[in-house]
Amino acid sequence: MFNFNDITFANRELLWLLLAIPVLIAWYMWKHRSSKSEVTISSLDGFSGLGIPVKAYLMHGLFVLRMLAVTFLIIAIARPQARSSWKDIYSEGIDIVIAMDISGSMLAQDFKPNRIEASKQIAMEFIDGRPNDRIGLVIFSGESFTMCPLTTDHSVIKNLFAGIKTGMINDGTAIGMGLANAISRIKDSNAKSKVVILLTDGVNNQGSIAPLTAAEIAKAFGIRVYTIGIGTEGKALSPVARYPDGSYEYDYVNVEIDEQMLSEIASMTGGQYFRATGNSKLKQIYQEIDKLEKTKFEEKSFTNKEEKFFMYALFGGIAFLLELLFRNTLFRSLT
Repeated sequence: MFNFNDITFANRELLWLLLAIPVLIAWYMWKHRSSKSEVTISSLDGFSGLGIPVKAYLMHGLFVLRMLAVTFLIIAIARPQARSSWKDIYSEGIDIVIAMDISGSMLAQDFKPNRIEASKQIAMEFIDGRPNDRIGLVIFSGESFTMCPLTTDHSVIKNLFAGIKTGMINDGTAIGMGLANAISRIKDSNAKSKVVILLTDGVNNQGSIAPLTAAEIAKAFGIRVYTIGIGTEGKALSPVARYPDGSYEYDYVNVEIDEQMLSEIASMTGGQYFRATGNSKLKQIYQEIDKLEKTKFEEKSFTNKEEKFFMYALFGGIAFLLELLFRNTLFRSLT
């Protein structure tokens, strides 16, 4: 009739009347057992060919029909209802472009295993935590390149993240170019919140666009920029030369991050500047950004109840009429 997982009753308390059914059955069985009479006769020879008439067995069917009628009618007056419910969930996502520095200094080993690999791993964890947002990826060093435009297919962007490495584009640190490229990818978005996460470990030394000029453009388009300076305090074991076979010579060099410029970019656009000095600190920064940029959800629930008592009332009425019909026709001589 319908899914019993979705059944409900308007008059649920009337279902207690069903407890009378087993009581009536027990009373009926006791009555027919005790109503047998005993006759003393001298011989059974005259009854040897007789059996109990079939009608005598079938007559119990009248009681079964009556019990069915009572059961269905009790269920009917309890008003069974089929309940269906659904939810409309509306999410207002956030568009985020991650602009990542991939210059040679990102191979420094003050992060484990190095800055670039730690940045990739933690950024991918951040992406996993935002399934409803469109996310894009821009990389920069001496110039800037869009790895992935805004997308909700996070498996694609994570695969591209995994393939990022230093040396993909000319070396250097063009922070202004990286930010400008990220802005161009998000400026026309209709999202309620447009965010750029800019991560670098150096000082702007290349590119035709100054970082603060790019920040002015971001501000004009209502784009918040969160800047992250990545690198330990003091010196870090960093690549200082590259050999023909692709390997690097490492030495301890001073960590130089233009924190004042990164702070100005964040302040100008309504974002924040963070300094990451290790893996755990970088992870905390992404968690903080995640809290600051929460996706808005609206959920509406609907419930519909459909009356189902008619079917039970119909079955109960049919059982009652059949019992009445048989009692006054086929079993009339036995009742």
